[in-house]
Amino acid sequence: MSLSFCGNDRNTSYNVDEGVLNNGCFVDALNLVPHVFLLFITFPILFIGWGSQSSKVQIHHNTWLHFPGHNLRWLLTFILLFVHVCEISEGIVSDGHMKSRHLHLFMPALMGFIAATTSIVYYHNIETSNFPKLLLALFFYWVLAFITKTVKLVFYCRSDIGITKLRFCITALLVILYGLLMAVEMNVIRVRKYVFFKNQQKVKPPEDLQDLGVRFLQPFVNLLSKATYWWMNTVIISAHKRPIDLKIVGKLPIAMRARTNYFCLKDAYEEQKKKVFDQPGSTPSMWLSMYRAFGRPILLSSMFRYLADLLGFAGPLCIYGIVNPMGHDQPQNQTNVPANPNNPTDVYYISSKQFLENSYVLAVLLFLALILQRTFLQASYYVAIETGINLRGALLAMIYNKILRLSTSNMSMGEMNLGQINNLVAIETNQLMWFLFLCPNLWAMPIQIIMGVVLLYYFLDKSALVGAAVIVLLAPIQYFIATKLADAQKNTLDYSTERLKKTNEILKGIKLLKLYSWETIFCHNVEDTRMKELRSLKSFAVYTSLSIFMNTAIPIAAVLATFVVYDLLKMQFTPAVAFASLSLFHILVTPLFLLSTVVRFAVKAMISVQKLNEFFVSDEIREESWRNGTSSSVSLEPCKKHTTAHTKVINRKQPLRYQLETHDQSFRRQLRPTETEEVAVKIANGCFSWGSGMATLSDINIRIPTGQLTMIVGQVGCGKSSLLLAALGEMQTISGKVYWSNEADSSFEANRSKNRNSVAYAAQKPWLLNATVEENITFGSPFVKQRYKAVTDACSLQPDIDLLPFGDQTEIGERGINLSGGQRQRICVARALYQNTNIVFLDDPFSALDIHLSDHLMQEGILKFLQEDKRTVVLVTHKLQYLTHADWIIAMKDGTILREGTLKDIQNNDTELYEHWKTLMNRQDQELEKDTDIDNQTTLERKTLRRAMYLREAKSQMEDEDEEEENEEEDDDDMSTVMRLRTNLPWRACWKYLTSGGFSLLFLMIFSKLIKHAVFVATDCWLIVWTSKPEIQVNQTTDSTEMESFNQYVAVFSILSVTGIILCLVTSLTVEWMGFSAAKNLHHNLLNKIILAPISFFDTTPLGQILNRFSADTNIIDQHIPPALESLTRSTLLCLSAIGLIFYAIPKFIIILVPLLIAFYFIQKYFRVASKDLQELDDTTQLPLLCHFSETAEGLTTIRAFRHEFRFRERMLELTDTNNIAYLFLSAANRWLEVRTDYLGAFIVLTAAVGSITCKLTPGLVGLSLTYALTITNYLNWVVRNLADLEVQIGAVKKVNSFLSTESENYEGSIDPSQVPEDWPQHGEIRIQDLCVRYDSSLKPVLKHVKAYIHPGQKVGICGRTGSGKSSLSLAFFRMVDIFEGKIVIDNIDITKLPLQTLRSRLSIILQDPILFSGSIRFNLDPECKCNDDRLWEALEIAQLKNRVKALPGGLDALVTEGGENFSVGQRQLFCLARAFVRKSSILIMDEATASIDMATENILQKVVMTAFADRTVVTIAHRVSSILDADLVLVFCEGILVECDIPSNLLAQQESLFACLVKAHK
Repeated sequence: MSLSFCGNDRNTSYNVDEGVLNNGCFVDALNLVPHVFLLFITFPILFIGWGSQSSKVQIHHNTWLHFPGHNLRWLLTFILLFVHVCEISEGIVSDGHMKSRHLHLFMPALMGFIAATTSIVYYHNIETSNFPKLLLALFFYWVLAFITKTVKLVFYCRSDIGITKLRFCITALLVILYGLLMAVEMNVIRVRKYVFFKNQQKVKPPEDLQDLGVRFLQPFVNLLSKATYWWMNTVIISAHKRPIDLKIVGKLPIAMRARTNYFCLKDAYEEQKKKVFDQPGSTPSMWLSMYRAFGRPILLSSMFRYLADLLGFAGPLCIYGIVNPMGHDQPQNQTNVPANPNNPTDVYYISSKQFLENSYVLAVLLFLALILQRTFLQASYYVAIETGINLRGALLAMIYNKILRLSTSNMSMGEMNLGQINNLVAIETNQLMWFLFLCPNLWAMPIQIIMGVVLLYYFLDKSALVGAAVIVLLAPIQYFIATKLADAQKNTLDYSTERLKKTNEILKGIKLLKLYSWETIFCHNVEDTRMKELRSLKSFAVYTSLSIFMNTAIPIAAVLATFVVYDLLKMQFTPAVAFASLSLFHILVTPLFLLSTVVRFAVKAMISVQKLNEFFVSDEIREESWRNGTSSSVSLEPCKKHTTAHTKVINRKQPLRYQLETHDQSFRRQLRPTETEEVAVKIANGCFSWGSGMATLSDINIRIPTGQLTMIVGQVGCGKSSLLLAALGEMQTISGKVYWSNEADSSFEANRSKNRNSVAYAAQKPWLLNATVEENITFGSPFVKQRYKAVTDACSLQPDIDLLPFGDQTEIGERGINLSGGQRQRICVARALYQNTNIVFLDDPFSALDIHLSDHLMQEGILKFLQEDKRTVVLVTHKLQYLTHADWIIAMKDGTILREGTLKDIQNNDTELYEHWKTLMNRQDQELEKDTDIDNQTTLERKTLRRAMYLREAKSQMEDEDEEEENEEEDDDDMSTVMRLRTNLPWRACWKYLTSGGFSLLFLMIFSKLIKHAVFVATDCWLIVWTSKPEIQVNQTTDSTEMESFNQYVAVFSILSVTGIILCLVTSLTVEWMGFSAAKNLHHNLLNKIILAPISFFDTTPLGQILNRFSADTNIIDQHIPPALESLTRSTLLCLSAIGLIFYAIPKFIIILVPLLIAFYFIQKYFRVASKDLQELDDTTQLPLLCHFSETAEGLTTIRAFRHEFRFRERMLELTDTNNIAYLFLSAANRWLEVRTDYLGAFIVLTAAVGSITCKLTPGLVGLSLTYALTITNYLNWVVRNLADLEVQIGAVKKVNSFLSTESENYEGSIDPSQVPEDWPQHGEIRIQDLCVRYDSSLKPVLKHVKAYIHPGQKVGICGRTGSGKSSLSLAFFRMVDIFEGKIVIDNIDITKLPLQTLRSRLSIILQDPILFSGSIRFNLDPECKCNDDRLWEALEIAQLKNRVKALPGGLDALVTEGGENFSVGQRQLFCLARAFVRKSSILIMDEATASIDMATENILQKVVMTAFADRTVVTIAHRVSSILDADLVLVFCEGILVECDIPSNLLAQQESLFACLVKAHK
């Protein structure tokens, strides 16, 4: 065919006799002028560049969009490009009807497309470079294009080419679009005044873009970048080079921050509160508040969803349009149509109908529809997710503000507990967030269902109703399964909690379990609970597989029923109808099943809103004007040196009663007259309640003098702590008033910097932040080194700090190192001391401290540090010995003030009370004598901490050395190795998981999956055969063979469909069952490995880390991996079968497939790394947020006393924004992936469509190829998403697997258990021969060449300073440590040759910390159930617990709570003694068993040991040296060496012996 611009059909093509504007070809050529003009002007500027006058403010490049009408311009340009595509297509189709090529039909349109693309690129560069004057070129272009298109439209009107012709309609649309774009350009000139005006308007970049910390650019980029998430390329690609951290994601834009959204929601909620203010019983509507604040973006998301759903139906319609003409063998084009002689254009113009009948046009339209549909769908998802995240941030801020104002009585009376608050934060807000994610589906899905049914009816007539009925009737079953699934998940969670509780008990008491050889018993206990959990998990797996089965099987059943009925009714079944309907069924099933999920979330959201409403209307603490200071900054000055002491030094050598009687006012600090007159706090006629209606405190009239030490004393429960809280405004005031001093006295002129509105408060129960030691002490105040050191010294914290791995920078609290009660208490007191406030409230700070620390704190901290700094101190205490130092005393009894005044006043006015105090001091003197003779409690706390840190540091040092060696080996290719590890899939962990379920199940899963998809393909291929059969005319002469043939088609299709349905069930059950088996085996192996691990493993591995393997990681393996694995295999096989079938139909498809696969490989490779980082970032930022809420609720009183609400609120907003930015980036990354994979799928559809048409395939094969190609579009992104999710989840298997490599203790011995006498050891003779012991082969020995002999029945005492190796010897008897040299021989048997089970079950030990387990008393005494009741009652009687146990309901079967909390420490230790007696072993080891009990219990224990164990060998590790003075033999250790071994009298006779020195030191 000849080629020319105007064509060679007629000689008049170039004739202009009737005027140039009457020649159609010339008019088309004229339309080229504006496009050429624009390209000529803009290309030099774009490629050569221009002098930029960009803003001097540093902003994000290519993100400052500031020209008016920006979004409208982009939208109009996109529409313009689409119209140009239609114009090009129309021109090519019209040209196909001509005898020769008419380039003027499509070349101007092609140039227009190029020019429109250039215009938007040009505009974008001008806008981001802020050079508006260059927009003048665009203005002229729009004007010229508008004029030329108008001329063309006029020409068509004059030529009688009307609206029936597509070209006329396209030209009219172009005139409108060019006119609108010209108007947009004129508006930019009007607003910005960059030309034709004298003063150009100056604009300033938005605040977000000036802040380089803002990296989330979705709100600031142009529409194309918004739609394709192009701005995320930098983040996704950079993740391949270095992990994504908080620095990379940066900060949230202002509009998305929790503070901004909080104000929006709060204002809306306040409006609702005003509406119901005059309506008693009504509560503000949370739903309306959320709609007012976030309704607009949800409506926008819904609109995008509507557009996407409507465009989704283009697939079936285009399949029908492409396949249907092929079935009728109609020619696609009618070529060589003669021109109309009356038509001056000499060309053939097609109508819209003819245009849409062209298969190639339909293929292009299908491609464009898919691109638009997926773009709108992802936009809908993104807007809904962003709105949900904004709502969650606003709700969290509202909840937090409510917590800060929450009435203390609500917390104390149980109306609102910590668990409820945590549920609000972690569950209810997330439920509402997820509801907003799914909200657009709620009203979009019904429209989608109606449209789908209507189109099905159009294709299949009445038979469509059969298919719809099958789906609708089976949908309730799916809803029922979903409900059962939720119930099974809840039951599984309950059993999981119980299992974790038991596992936690095992881990906490692992030392005792190993010493008593009870590991297997308690392991069976956990296994029993695990079996219950597994039964529930089995139900969960079955319901999950049924849900998957229903999702896959219902479409098959609906298609089967519909097609069979359709063929029976009409007796003709075309490929166009079949495959268009098949595609519709795939569309229709998704919303029907998703609807049940959305409804369930809607119900949950309604319940969540109800709970939030109840919380928001709960009682708040009253606002007090006397402490409403706004100052949040406190200037700290260095603490002045205390060179002289005005306080009386505490003398512990004198009895307390003597100090009290000789107390004199002259010893106290002399007060200034002005100070004695001033009152810091005064309560007049106070009556306070905790909200129960009954007064807790009544008739309170007190005053607290300024600058003095006030002590509040009284019996337990008399209301001392309540009095402090009442003064702080935490209690409900029934009557009376609390007055606080507002102005500083003139004598305090130098100290005006102190914050008068804050009270330093140390609560009775210590409260710590999840932060470093330093941050806990400074508590938001500036760090002043001198003051900080003075405070830590006063609280004796420096020795404890020195033990921590990072000193005072070590993190403590729930997520850090666990400290003892005394250490926690001292940190809280240090916090109160450090704050530079006028008033300090200390609520029983000595309760968890021993007598020595109490004295030091009183002397250095209170009497020196606070009193000399002229601060008002209120001290609640039971330590009456300190009353001599009080300036003012308040005595309380039964919630009232018993007496108030100085000590002299009380001595003179209330002799009875004074004498009562003296009596109590006599008792305290006795305790003092006991306490001064022992290693104090603090020493024991530090000893425990030192042991833990020593082992942990040794382990970390070994790990560091290993890492250094590895780093040296791989130093050259370090970066490449790291990247390879980050991008490689964890194949080894995957294989470990798959094989854990069993090889037979793995083989069955793979085989059933392959067979299932093969059957699916066979079913669809048979559909081609069925629909390609010749039409059967039903009449009286119809051949019976033809009817049989018809029945054969139906029968084979039915068999294949039913087989597919059965295989769906088999595969889903197989995957879930394999997951169930893997979960069962992995947990069983993990539990056995952990429980059989050596004790050094538990010393070096944090308890939380081990628990995580049993909680979070086990939960992932149990419930998350199987569905992810099933979804991944299903999506992958669907895509592979679709690609395989397209390749079979169109072999040339491989040419396009290869580059698409390369693109897909890189997309998934980059996405997986980024997604993994962002998921980890989301998880790690969520935990601090939840912890902050819980720690705020726990320390509410302290925070309000310090007036630190503002600081904590800011911290909450910061943590919320940090978590939200991680989640937003993760959502944007998912959209980035889905847009790209959807576009790849659209290209596959376009290739399949064009290839099918070009290769002239059979109609059935074309229909199947297109249907499968559409499937790829739906599932391609799920392949990558599931792969990324599975990669993260397999991390749990890797963590569990790392513990499975832990070496177990060597439980086997060289002696067979049957060779050991049943009554061994019958005598209790012990020979220690050259014994050397270490905790690990990598550590130094802790015992060196120890030699000793212990006669049967001897009472042996072992002593030495801390760290000398005493406890190590006791562990050596049980082989809990490594005996690498020497041996211990008990009754002529070397213990290293015995099996561990035998050895440990024949010895008894009582540890320092008494450990009881939850269960019955019987279980705690005899877990092995070997003894009868008489034996147990005898043991309890010996331990003097018989009467106590008899008084309990159930006796021996009485319940023991977790840790034995329902018994005192002394009683717990006596239970441990009874437990040792029950065992009837001839050797008893007592490892500092009296360290944590009182004197009375110790006397009982010593008496029992001397009587009940008189004939047994008792080895006592001495806590008090005095307790072994009556021993038969004493072993004295120093630095792991046995230095002395003799009877006590001989050692005491040697004045220079170490034993004698120890005894003297403790006297």
